[in-house]
Amino acid sequence: MKNALRVICGLGAVWAMAMLSGCGESQSGANALESIKQKDSVTIGVFGDKPPFGYVDEKGQNAGFDVYIAKQIAKDLLGSEARVNFVLVEAANRIEFLKSNKVDIMMANFTRTNERAQQVDFANPYMKVSLGVVSKDGAIINVEQLKDKTLIVNKGTTADFYFSKNHPEIKLLKFEQNTETFAALQDGRGDALAHDNTLLFAWAKENPSFAVGIKELGDTDVIAPAVKKGNTELLEWLNKEITKLQKEGFLLEAYTQTLQPVYGDDVQASEVVFK
Repeated sequence: MKNALRVICGLGAVWAMAMLSGCGESQSGANALESIKQKDSVTIGVFGDKPPFGYVDEKGQNAGFDVYIAKQIAKDLLGSEARVNFVLVEAANRIEFLKSNKVDIMMANFTRTNERAQQVDFANPYMKVSLGVVSKDGAIINVEQLKDKTLIVNKGTTADFYFSKNHPEIKLLKFEQNTETFAALQDGRGDALAHDNTLLFAWAKENPSFAVGIKELGDTDVIAPAVKKGNTELLEWLNKEITKLQKEGFLLEAYTQTLQPVYGDDVQASEVVFK
């Protein structure tokens, strides 16, 4: 019996030490970069329904501006873009996926805000963005016109936060997925849709019966990779990586390959990317 108790107590001590060790690593994130290198793969969260930034193409492959940059990050970190494992996310679960270690890096067109920065750590930005509003024939040209109308937004986006905080008088119709959001606009369940203007410009070109009547709303924001709070080494590596990609002209290359074919001459690269 005494020997059995010693075994149980010993196992209990080992379990307690493992739990404490696990908690320490989870909270500090000090070993996140080394862990990625040891497993020889990096898991990056991207959108699957937000062309031209993150989507699944006709071949079933991840594609888009964010994905193009994410592949280069994997190549510079681990020697090959094949070392990246993409996880599809929704706008509302980006923070939770970082907190729960479902992804190492979030590259799902993640706008940096003060509220989000309290929960995750943002690296240097690679893109500029503002809010915009698209409507049938571009009929909505100012926020005052949205009173007594229904505005469609995605849950957990900057558009959701902006209108909830600054214009509570406007009725919001919220969806999880971009496909649902734009389908609701097309079938008339809402009068207008608010989202990142960079996305709306691209969508309106493919849907000419709609136009972006409000091209800029609120402050100009930035989009940046994010990591779990406290993953200091990974954050520092990402900061250096984004700076390098900018100086080497890679961000401009990513724009030319993925966004310019969509925007044409309507948008200048300097309005969207850091170069």
